[in-house]
Amino acid sequence: MRVGIVAQRGNARAAYLAADIGEMLAARDAETWYDTETADAIDVEGTPVEEFDRCDLVVSIGGDGTFLFAARGAGSTPILGVNLGEVGFLNAVSPDDAVAAVREEVERVAETGEVRAREVPRVQAEGGQEWSLTPALNEVVVQGPKRGHGQGVEVEVRVDGSLYTAGHADGLLVATPTGSTAYNMSERGPLVQPGVPGFIVNDMCATDTMPPLIVPLDAEITVRVDGADEVVVSADGASRYHVEIPEIITLTRADEPARVAGPESDFFQALNKLE
Repeated sequence: MRVGIVAQRGNARAAYLAADIGEMLAARDAETWYDTETADAIDVEGTPVEEFDRCDLVVSIGGDGTFLFAARGAGSTPILGVNLGEVGFLNAVSPDDAVAAVREEVERVAETGEVRAREVPRVQAEGGQEWSLTPALNEVVVQGPKRGHGQGVEVEVRVDGSLYTAGHADGLLVATPTGSTAYNMSERGPLVQPGVPGFIVNDMCATDTMPPLIVPLDAEITVRVDGADEVVVSADGASRYHVEIPEIITLTRADEPARVAGPESDFFQALNKLE
C-alpha cells in the first residue's frame, strides 16, 4: 500500500504528525510519500503532489486549504483529512486520533482491498478544445481582471441553453455543495448540505442581480463574457487561466469525482464554528 502525506505548510505540529504517521506506516510495510514541502520540513525525500494520484490513500494534515491542495494532485485517490484548522468541513479526524485513523484504513485495505470513502462532485471549467482547468472541489470563479465600481465584465449565463441572467457583474461563481461554505458564502450564496445533488450558480455584484440558483449536477452552464480585455477563470482559488474575450466558458460536472476517506464530519457542528 502507498500512502501520500501532505502537511500544512509552516505548521510544525502538522509536520511532526506527518512524521508520526510515517513511522506507523513503515512499521506496517506501507510505502509513504511526502509532498515536497512536507518532506523538506522533516528532512526526507519528497514527491510532487501532482503524482499523488498514484497512491492508494492521501492524508491531509491541516485546514480545508491543505485538503484542497492535496485534492489537486490526488485525482480520485481517497483523501483522509486531519483537522488542525478552526472549522474543518473537509477534515473529520482530530489530531489525537490521526495515527489510529490512518492505521484503521491501512488495515481495512489489507482486509477488503479498498479504502472506505465517499464520492463528492467536482466542477470542470473549459473553453472549447483549447483549455481546461483542474477540476474544482469547491468552486470555479469567472471574473474580470479587477473587481469594484466601474470594473467587471458583461456576462450572459445559460443553463442547458436557457438564459438565466445577463448584464454587468464582477463575475460568476459556480460552487459544489462542498464549496457552499467557502467563497460562495462570502458572496451571499446559500449553504448546501453535503449530499445534495446540485451546483450553485451565483453572480457576483451584478447590476441586475438574480438570486443564486441551484441546478442539477448534470446541467451544462455556459458563461459568455465580454466588455474587457480578458477574464480570469480559477478553480479553488489556485488553478488559474487568463482568457482573452469575448469567450464562452463551459462549466460541467467533472468526469472524476473527489473521494473523501474516513469518518464523515458533522456539517452542522462545523457550521456552528462559523458564528
